[in-house]
Amino acid sequence: MTAKAPLVDSFGRVHTDLRISVTDRCNIRCFYCMPNENVQFKPRDELLTFEEIERFVRVVAPCGITKLRLTGGEPLVRRDLDGLIARLVNIPGIDDIALTTNGILLAEQAAALRAAGLQRLNVSLDALDADLFRQIARRDGLEQVLAGIEAAQRVGFDKIKLNAVAIRGLTESQIVPLGRFARERGLELRFIEFMPLDAEKHWADEQVLSGETIVRILAAEFGPLDPIAAPHPGQPASDYRFVDGGGTVGFINSVTEPFCETCNRLRLTAEGQVRNCLFSVEEWDARAVLRSGGTDDELESLVRKSIAAKRAGHGIHTDQFQRPERAMFQIGG
Repeated sequence: MTAKAPLVDSFGRVHTDLRISVTDRCNIRCFYCMPNENVQFKPRDELLTFEEIERFVRVVAPCGITKLRLTGGEPLVRRDLDGLIARLVNIPGIDDIALTTNGILLAEQAAALRAAGLQRLNVSLDALDADLFRQIARRDGLEQVLAGIEAAQRVGFDKIKLNAVAIRGLTESQIVPLGRFARERGLELRFIEFMPLDAEKHWADEQVLSGETIVRILAAEFGPLDPIAAPHPGQPASDYRFVDGGGTVGFINSVTEPFCETCNRLRLTAEGQVRNCLFSVEEWDARAVLRSGGTDDELESLVRKSIAAKRAGHGIHTDQFQRPERAMFQIGG
């Protein structure tokens, strides 16, 4: 592989991390992500094929993309996902592939994902109480998620993170049980602040349960937590270590403590749109290049135009903030 100039925006941020949504479909309906009923999914022929995704990655890898994360929707509803992972693992320059999943289908697919070369898993788990799980997800599935986590550990995944969306007035009761669950099973728990990306547009600032508040709740139950220096500047989470040796916990404080100044992420939606920010209101059409006989140089140029247009930050809590028209399931988590 011949290295090319890195993907650097006008603020000097170097982009090394690509989030790839493989589908907008999902088997649950979490209110912070999707509408409950009458969801309008993209026709299947509008989604990128595995071959198109592979080509896109082969173009950006020489430009410094080294980390991939597969998302959705729910990526495990995309048939033969392990086949895509096997393709991506073999691309020169890609040294880390992760997957974010709700875990419903993980038990039946964990072994195949591991065999294909998947290295890391993030499993969404907002509540350990079945009734609250159903209230958030608007579907049943807690037992399947727990079985999926167990199966993933059994087949050798040793880097599993739990993603818990923190919502004031709703999930406070789950902070300690989730902390205990993660500590007992050697999992890394991450709390994510509720962001204005819900499809029904009910988000309000007072629903944000801050990472700072959660640290105090965990410390009261398990003892002090010490902050850990980030291993690389682009990491979105602020990590802490339990002083008693009970592992680590992370906080993605996107709303109260934005980390935009160190953002190194680029996104590709399921239907092939390049986004330079989760909250971007503009997209660049990679699918049009891929399906019109465009060259790799044209595809690279499109990506660089997206990076060049990246804003300094998402601007939540400012007069300049524009809420994206698309919800989280349409963008890719």
